[in-house]
Amino acid sequence: MKARWPGRLLVVGLLLLLSAAVLWAVPSDEYVYLPDKARPVAPYVTVPNEHTSSRGGIYYVDVFVRKASLLERLLPWLKNDATFVPAEAVEPEGASKDDLRRQTRLEMERSQPVAAAVALRELHYKVRIRATGVLVTLVPRGGPAAGKLQPQDVIVAVNGQPIRGPLELRRAISQAGVGSTVAIVVRRGADRHTFRMKPIADPGDPARRPVIGVLVEQAASIHLPFSVRIDLGSVGGPSAGLAFALDVMEELGHNVDHGLRVAATGTIDLDGRVGPIGGVKQKVLGARKSGVDVFLVPAGDNAREAARYADGLKIIPVQSFRQALRALATLGRATS
Repeated sequence: MKARWPGRLLVVGLLLLLSAAVLWAVPSDEYVYLPDKARPVAPYVTVPNEHTSSRGGIYYVDVFVRKASLLERLLPWLKNDATFVPAEAVEPEGASKDDLRRQTRLEMERSQPVAAAVALRELHYKVRIRATGVLVTLVPRGGPAAGKLQPQDVIVAVNGQPIRGPLELRRAISQAGVGSTVAIVVRRGADRHTFRMKPIADPGDPARRPVIGVLVEQAASIHLPFSVRIDLGSVGGPSAGLAFALDVMEELGHNVDHGLRVAATGTIDLDGRVGPIGGVKQKVLGARKSGVDVFLVPAGDNAREAARYADGLKIIPVQSFRQALRALATLGRATS
């Protein structure tokens, strides 16, 4: 009988390995955020007569996002650098993975000229900016706008009222109310189209605010005095906007980093305001592993969360591009 034990243990071991392999291969109903290392922005930014520095640099930080396996959910301690989030937090109801990829790509494309405009205006170049409406970035299925509006449509009017930005759109929809019929005028390429739809109560809003079921960004016409090209390839989303703006100034010969390795994250608006981002824990861990000197993050909840995982990394909360520049200049004088 004793001689059978090694064979039984081997069988049990093989069964455990097979079970683990199956649980690893089968996706759960949640997503997992994992850290990626900080990378320099300079190789992806092209400006006329660009300057390069052997010291310091501006870095962006990305996050790996994928479906979590059943094994990872059952044994979350296997990945102490991960954050698990419900699928609905990553995939809005009615939105496919292809929809989300298009949305993040649109957000990235929009953030690039905005970042360049903010940087050049700070340097007193003549930059012409004109708000042109509201850019549609995502149209989940099942909402009033589904089958009518499309990503890259620009909403320019609601019920005959001109719309110049997202706030005006929200106000116009709220004034119309749930169940009323609204006429939405969009610019699609060179053409204009009018679509009629009935707002519904936002299921994710306790106040049940009227919505038409779209995600939007500010649409604007931006004319720069010279070409600035930014291309991160397959990386999507708007969270590198602050890093882009800082690096454009650096590439144009201005000492933004002051010899420091500066990681930065945050969306950036046309007025220079820095907005919140997701995946803060993973971005801090990625910045730490990359050995940067300082990490600029949006002020508020993002900065408070970043401080929890900093472990010695200097976190600087910022609300605007100009504040980020002042903070780096102050830090540069203190370390010189």
